[in-house]
Amino acid sequence: MPHPSIEKFIHYLRYERRYSPHTVTSYELDLTQWSAYLASAYDAPAPAAITTPMVRSWLAELKEEGISSRSINRKISTLQSYFRYLMKLGEVTRTPMTTVIAPKVQKRLPSFVAEEDMQRLLIQLSVDREWMGRTEYLILCVLYAAGLRVSELVNWRRDQFDPANRQMRVTGKGNKERIIPLSPALIRLLEDYLRQRPTEWAEVPEVFIHPRGKKWTARQVYDVVRKHLSRVTTIQKKSPHILRHSFATHLMNNGAELMAVKELLGHSSLAATQVYTHNSIEQLKEVFRKSHPRA
Repeated sequence: MPHPSIEKFIHYLRYERRYSPHTVTSYELDLTQWSAYLASAYDAPAPAAITTPMVRSWLAELKEEGISSRSINRKISTLQSYFRYLMKLGEVTRTPMTTVIAPKVQKRLPSFVAEEDMQRLLIQLSVDREWMGRTEYLILCVLYAAGLRVSELVNWRRDQFDPANRQMRVTGKGNKERIIPLSPALIRLLEDYLRQRPTEWAEVPEVFIHPRGKKWTARQVYDVVRKHLSRVTTIQKKSPHILRHSFATHLMNNGAELMAVKELLGHSSLAATQVYTHNSIEQLKEVFRKSHPRA
């Protein structure tokens, strides 16, 4: 059974730090696995008795089980946060994570949909006049035009839509709110969509409502995105996050400044945004290869 301090930590993440449910679940899963390992290998020591060799032995076991370096790094990050929290409470006087070194992870360039494929898809879908078809079309439009995370989309409320100022507000990770500009064309589509919203949904605050009368779930959005992206692209991943990658990549490829893209994406660190510069460089290489006589 997990140590009571883990339950307190999860409560802290959920209600004080206001992390997303997905993030909290990841932390909880990592710490549950950690507790199970401590119970089997070391007879469940108290947090103050946990040592660096104990942590390293768990990480070594994970590596032997074939767990990826990326997943191991996430577990290291979880333990670092957990022990910092315990030090803050005074339940431990030191952290065993100080000398734990994270394994190197090969950086992967984010996948994205080509601009012409994205435009072709949105043109195809724009002719659907049925309510469900229009909803799916606008979901794709907003994901791509604003670079939203799926959690931001499903929780986007009508009072966060500000057509007068041509912008939207969204609540992102850590309950941080940011402002994203919207094009006049998308604003008109959204205004028309909300005007024709069925009257029985008048009290529902979210912009996008599923035919069952409730806001969309992340799973439902994922299914819609995968269905429609399959019509225009052969890239392996076809998730809502691919549209976020496409938003950022297309901005960078068309000359947007890195800091501006960082703010639009709601990244807390510039390092998280810099990955999109790689795709821009690859595009420049392709232009050079096709255009330069000595390439």
